Amino acid sequence: MPAVTRDTLTLPRIPVEPDAVDRPVRSLTIAPSGFEGEGFPVRRAFAGVTLADLDPFVHMDQMGEVEYAPGEPKGTPWHPHRGFETVTYMIDGTFQHQDSHGGGGVITDGATQWMTAGAGILHIETPPEQLVISGGLFHGIQLWVNLPSRDKFVPPRYQSLEGEQVSLLSSSDGGSLVRVIAGDVAGYKGPGSTHTPIAVVHATLSPGAQLVLPWARDFNALVYVLAGEGAVGTEMRPAQYGQLAVFGPGDQITVRAGESQESRSPNMEVLILGGQPIGEPVAAYGPFVMTTRDELVKAFEDYQSGRLGTIPANALMPYSG
Repeated sequence: MPAVTRDTLTLPRIPVEPDAVDRPVRSLTIAPSGFEGEGFPVRRAFAGVTLADLDPFVHMDQMGEVEYAPGEPKGTPWHPHRGFETVTYMIDGTFQHQDSHGGGGVITDGATQWMTAGAGILHIETPPEQLVISGGLFHGIQLWVNLPSRDKFVPPRYQSLEGEQVSLLSSSDGGSLVRVIAGDVAGYKGPGSTHTPIAVVHATLSPGAQLVLPWARDFNALVYVLAGEGAVGTEMRPAQYGQLAVFGPGDQITVRAGESQESRSPNMEVLILGGQPIGEPVAAYGPFVMTTRDELVKAFEDYQSGRLGTIPANALMPYSG
């Protein structure tokens, strides 16, 4: 159950433009399961999709949804990044963050950590001691946003976006809650500050509800099903938990929730992403996303030489009991 909820009847309604062109669905893929960091379960949301269709995004993991037993919660140890931004959105549960540039805090219940690695940074994300001891629900997203070549070496930056800061809207039929985390939807802006124009939206659709979302024509468009099932596009192609829809050109995105949902997921939950493609080569390997292979080699050399930062003296560390 997402932490940020609201009675949709009290929220601004997203208008439907009668002459807008609906975006067709170009592909539907299923995210395979895997493990990340110290061994927490993820779904690789972008697996099998070309970088050209994802641009300016390069990677996304759905973390969980999992109900941990006591002692089971896991995170990631200290590790480096350069050349892009990591966006961690916590739908349920709690993560702690600390980085070598002074950023950090607790990410919980609808909050987002937006970290610009830029020229280079070390960071850690790990569940707090009390969650490791007690266990509990854990569900979130980590999204990697590419930086254009001109911004690959900008100074690192950290944005803490609390759940109450997001813009909340309702679909025209009143059946969907729309949370704008970054970008502009129908004139309503999210709190996230971005280097290139992008939009990140989390929507909850009640059974049978339809969401028609205006979308910038020069953006690409992706819809990932976080929970539940329904249909996407004017073709009403069936889509369910763990599937990613890539849309073609147009002015708006259509998502419809199924009339019935499973008891574990009473609503359809979707993450809607898009942005202006950067249109530059991508040289990515491990924790680095650069423009050329030489820049990639240099990133590894700089990390091994300690030039991406140092772990602070008061370093957060994974709780081991």
